[in-house]
Amino acid sequence: MGTPVNIIVGSHVWVEDSDVAWIDGEVEKLTGEEVITAKLSKIYPKDVEAPAGGVDDMTKLSYLHEPGVLQNLKIRYELNEIYTYTGNILIAINPFQRLPHIYDAHMMQQYKGAPFGELNPHVFAVADVAYRAMINEGKSNSILVSGESGAGKTETTKMLMRYLAYLGGRAVTEGRTVEQQVLESNPVLEAFGNAKTVRNNNSRGGSHYNVQHVFKMKQEEYTKEAIDWSYIEFVDNKDVLDLIEKKPGGIIALLDEA
Repeated sequence: MGTPVNIIVGSHVWVEDSDVAWIDGEVEKLTGEEVITAKLSKIYPKDVEAPAGGVDDMTKLSYLHEPGVLQNLKIRYELNEIYTYTGNILIAINPFQRLPHIYDAHMMQQYKGAPFGELNPHVFAVADVAYRAMINEGKSNSILVSGESGAGKTETTKMLMRYLAYLGGRAVTEGRTVEQQVLESNPVLEAFGNAKTVRNNNSRGGSHYNVQHVFKMKQEEYTKEAIDWSYIEFVDNKDVLDLIEKKPGGIIALLDEA
């Protein structure tokens, strides 16, 4: 990644630093006659007109380079804004604390049907776009959740499930909503997904169960209410189901093994 623009005296720049990654400063002098402290290829311009509170979509940044992106995420994180867009990509930073107020029913209602980008960046907005596209176009949709270990992928997936269950309806089965049934099933599903056994490693089982479970319950409701619907296959659970069926003693034996 080379210098994107010319650097002149007076330029506000980011300079690579071995201790804190990047430090900001102002160019006082450029000369080829003295030893310099940084290579030009490691210096990037700083946007001095960027909002003090950062931007919610990093495509709004004047310079979309590594130090600019990291600084924007840092500023927003310090303001407890853990979500930031880069176009239609959502970047989430693990807050390492519970933030129930940004995931409650009121928040879900706000994002339901809202145009993408109209409200603050949120995982609910991503889920809503995928759900609406599935309904309107009749096609399968995928949401990719990626990140390093400890980044918060599991919690993010739970929030996606919660919102999709919320969109799926409020029909009550034996006093419990669809949302409650899905979330209550999560510990059992995680037992398959997070346990390392001879036939399963890490989150493979969980990823094969999660979202289809929501829509399976909705299909049963549609059938009971005589509502016309078309089946959309989200994932193939055959491997997991075969494992449960063939395991001696059934599910409990597999849980004991874990």
